[in-house]
Amino acid sequence: MPSWIRRHVAALRALLVLTVVTGVVYPLLVTGVAQALFDDRADGSVIDKDGKAIGSSLIGQSFTDADGDPVEKYFQSRPSAAGDGYDPTSTGAGNLGPEDVVDTLPVPGAKDKEGNPDEGRQSLLTRVCARSKAVGELEGVSGARPYCTPDGVGAVLKVFPDRAVSVNQACPAAPFVTGYRGLKVECAEPGEDYAAGRTVPVRGDAVRVRVPADAVTASGSGLDPHISPAYAHLQAPRVARERGLPVERVRALIGEHTTGRALGFMGEPVVNVLELNLALDRA
Repeated sequence: MPSWIRRHVAALRALLVLTVVTGVVYPLLVTGVAQALFDDRADGSVIDKDGKAIGSSLIGQSFTDADGDPVEKYFQSRPSAAGDGYDPTSTGAGNLGPEDVVDTLPVPGAKDKEGNPDEGRQSLLTRVCARSKAVGELEGVSGARPYCTPDGVGAVLKVFPDRAVSVNQACPAAPFVTGYRGLKVECAEPGEDYAAGRTVPVRGDAVRVRVPADAVTASGSGLDPHISPAYAHLQAPRVARERGLPVERVRALIGEHTTGRALGFMGEPVVNVLELNLALDRA
């Protein structure tokens, strides 16, 4: 047999052997070990209710109605930037940083490239402010936080030599401050270019922040099934009221479904929202 044929035959044999070992034997071995030692987690940590799979303890989900409003008898998850929310096929962060503070206001009557009405774009700061305001209203506490206006947008000015503009408040809204260093503050005209102005975030006088950070920011994966104990306890009075349960009973359930730091020192304690809501349904 010519040498070049022998080399091709040897390569073909190696391909077949490696295909069987790495593509068949190894996956079956790993799957078998996982099923034997970690049966519940190997199948995706699926959670059943009445014999029907309703979610996974590893992937968050929303507890909202058909209009996207929170179902008040359930604990609410943290926001998600994965697709329309907790979509495993679109997992990822929003990739917005702390300097993303200026909105692009929608221009009335304008359309985007696809012919849809112009919706503008909210900055990360305005998203945080709007979420904080909404959570505060839902839980009956103040949603105020630094660098946010009372109407739930980023408190940001664009300052020019002769004027200042509250760039995230579209006219005819009243600016959150009337003046800045002797300059009158104006509302923003949608479509006007304010890029030349100096960006000045205004901290405001919010001292005590009642709404925790995980209530207003998405996780890096967008799939986090947990919330902080602080956010869970903030929601406890509402959930107890809606279910007719003593708030102490609801707080006890929070404690039962709180997981401590990994290995005792990594991360922070967290509460699995789906498991807690199922425990409430059983209660």
